[in-house]
Amino acid sequence: MSSINPQQIALRTIALEAEAIQNLSALLTGDFNKAVDVIMNAKGRLIVSGIGKSAIIAQKIVATLNSTGTPAVYLHAAEAIHGDLGMILNYDAVMIISKSGESPEIKVLVQLVKNFGNPVIGMVGNVDSYLARQSDYVLNTTVSAEACPNNLAPTSSTTAQMVMGDALAVALMEKRGFSSSDFAKFHPGGALGKKLYLRVADLFVNNEQPRVTLSASLKDVIVEISEKRLGVTAVVNEENELMGIITDGDLRRMLEKTTSIDAVTASAIMTTSPKTIHGDALAIDAMELMRNNNISQLIVVNGKQYMGVIHLHDLIKEGLI
Repeated sequence: MSSINPQQIALRTIALEAEAIQNLSALLTGDFNKAVDVIMNAKGRLIVSGIGKSAIIAQKIVATLNSTGTPAVYLHAAEAIHGDLGMILNYDAVMIISKSGESPEIKVLVQLVKNFGNPVIGMVGNVDSYLARQSDYVLNTTVSAEACPNNLAPTSSTTAQMVMGDALAVALMEKRGFSSSDFAKFHPGGALGKKLYLRVADLFVNNEQPRVTLSASLKDVIVEISEKRLGVTAVVNEENELMGIITDGDLRRMLEKTTSIDAVTASAIMTTSPKTIHGDALAIDAMELMRNNNISQLIVVNGKQYMGVIHLHDLIKEGLI
């Protein structure tokens, strides 16, 4: 049986790919800035193409660009020269990804695109290649060696391409001033989307609104907390302004210390400065407030007006925790 240690192989692979990424810093030139400007100023989209493993990287880069505000379309290099060139419009910029820059399909594609008059950005691992020479702007992703022991399977090279693509997307994102609210428009689904758009008002309206007056008896307080099943009740004045809260924990602590409970009213046991949140706040902010204060519910207010309660269970139900 082989004595190969998989963990040692993994460590070697990680080290080689980390080195490839680190070396990209020295390969960046002014062409990166020019490529960003070309993509920013293009009236059309960025067409991203490649073949083999580079084609897979191209698809990921397109997905990242689209989700961060840069319209992009994936074009397989082989399919391009068999009819799909029609997707390239007059105002599009084109980025072609290749390690060698010498693949037959790449050579044909780059010349056809140049004949169309579209600006060509070459992301290439060989700056002396045909693709590099024919490109208007070159993003150098040369690596010293693949992580593959035979130096054949694209590993370090595709990692470098991926990182260069991310660098391009982030540069475009920041130059556009792309914000978290913009991000939410493109990511409305799943927990990520909910963190960006779901508001407290979307959740607390589905809950009961436990409340008692300042003069409410202890029995009334217990009944209200029990019936509304949120572990808390607000204490309000005649104008429905929040004066304090009483939690089931407050009740337990009071009963441990007090034997005469007949005359106890809500005003005597309430917490007068409870943690509150506005209905327009993001649900994720409510979660952080609960977490930081080690509490499981927040009182929702509008100014001084009591509106309701948002509970930790509401956030769990929505998948935010």
